[in-house]
Amino acid sequence: MKATFDLDSDLYRAVRVEAARADRSVREVVEEALEAWLARAEEAEDRDSAAEALKEYKRDGGESAEAWFGKLAAEMKASYGTKRG
Repeated sequence: MKATFDLDSDLYRAVRVEAARADRSVREVVEEALEAWLARAEEAEDRDSAAEALKEYKRDGGESAEAWFGKLAAEMKASYGTKRG
């Protein structure tokens, strides 16, 4: 897909020089920069989501995975007993 951007001439010149030094096109450099920007945005969103989940966990009196699986094992044992072979 093609897109047209108005960039500061000094910024474009600097990108063009660095791209040439790396034997890459300006298009490749801009594409990589946009992908990195999107990845950082997604990582920030993931961190925010994890922080919210942790707040909810603490607010609701969450329990450790070890405790939860222990309860689950006890419930299963109570419901189905122990199979002896």
